[in-house]
Amino acid sequence: MNAQGKIVAEAAIDDVYVDEIVVPAMDGYPLGATLFLPRGAKRHAVLINSATAVPRKLYRGFAGYLARRGCAVLTYDYRGTGDSRQPSMTGHNPPKSLVGFKATMSDWAALDVTAAVRWMRERYRDMPLSYVGHSFGGQALGLLANNTEVSRALLIASQAGYWKLMASPERYRVVAMLNGVGLPLTKVMGYMPGWAGLGMDLPKGVFEQWVGWVMRPRYLLDDPSLTARENFAKFKGKLRAISITDDPWATRPAVELLCSGFTSITPDIISIRPADANVPKLGHFGFFRSEHRDTLWRGAAEWVQAEG
Repeated sequence: MNAQGKIVAEAAIDDVYVDEIVVPAMDGYPLGATLFLPRGAKRHAVLINSATAVPRKLYRGFAGYLARRGCAVLTYDYRGTGDSRQPSMTGHNPPKSLVGFKATMSDWAALDVTAAVRWMRERYRDMPLSYVGHSFGGQALGLLANNTEVSRALLIASQAGYWKLMASPERYRVVAMLNGVGLPLTKVMGYMPGWAGLGMDLPKGVFEQWVGWVMRPRYLLDDPSLTARENFAKFKGKLRAISITDDPWATRPAVELLCSGFTSITPDIISIRPADANVPKLGHFGFFRSEHRDTLWRGAAEWVQAEG
């Protein structure tokens, strides 16, 4: 982001109330979170759910943009990541490293995402609740026992991440990294260190479950041990899934495969090209850059705030 873009983004945040809080997970574990509130009337509640190994600060600009439009917005970090690991934020006192830290991706969904939905539903019970999920954040929607509380779900670059559905040659790099580097390193160190290429440290159980899903032809939809898969059929709200054409991980077939799990509805799947945002590339993370506030963000916000 250039200096002018940074100033614009900071001004947008200054125009809303921002509160750093703690949200208790279903088992009481404290999750570092940020609540964005409009200075005027609140008309919608929106929960933003992160991608794997991505801190919630990535979504700060988009959350502030939605708040300016009248939404109460919550972002948060999954256990073992970001501020849900740091005692300075949560008052919790986890180990300095993640050695011995017990968590899986299915725990993230059942304990953390489920609790965030409950927290928003309890506080904004008179407003429709919309769900924004980036990558894993979108996958988690189908695993939630309380996904019936969500009126609208916008999935951004969310996919059934089977490695053969990734673009070539990225698929081969990912498999080599996960199996050839990640699993041996995780076994030795007791967790997956972010410096190996993921960005943030990940608990051992999270990384190992993720790799297992990546190697299955239907990703988490193929995991017989994952009983929460039955919750995909419970979701009956509106669902729009955005496929970004130059995203090597969440390709259109991978997005379609994830959406096939929502058997009670017909998801609306749309493809966005970099040219639609007047940029040369978007990839897996580009949607959330503040330069897209007048293009991609506007259309997304209008859909999230639509009635019915």
